[in-house]
Amino acid sequence: MLDESGVGTLATIQNSKPFSRFMLFFHEDLTIYAATNKNTHKVEDIEANPYVHILLGLDVKNTNGEYFEIEAKANIDSSLESRRKFWDEKLRDWPSGPDDPNYVLLKLEPEHIRYFSKAGEGPEELSI
Repeated sequence: MLDESGVGTLATIQNSKPFSRFMLFFHEDLTIYAATNKNTHKVEDIEANPYVHILLGLDVKNTNGEYFEIEAKANIDSSLESRRKFWDEKLRDWPSGPDDPNYVLLKLEPEHIRYFSKAGEGPEELSI
């Protein structure tokens, strides 16, 4: 499902309150990555509190389908190797390319995953 659910929400803590935004996600095994500009509020939020919440799955065409709720610990990955590995042309409207000095990745290490096979049903849970 992680292969098919590229767009979701990422919530950080900003001024002691949750703050969500839509993000484009990539993954390698269970580690999730999201591209961003190093000068964004979400980077500041993560530097202050690295714990985030991710929602992936549901879409407008299938509101009863499967989805994930993921609690993760985030860190900032600015390595050129990672930026090139996870570069996608869909990102071009934000960073100009994988070598853009403002382009960084949020590396999101799941600590707890709740998988719902259908909206309204109980989850399968995995703590890592």
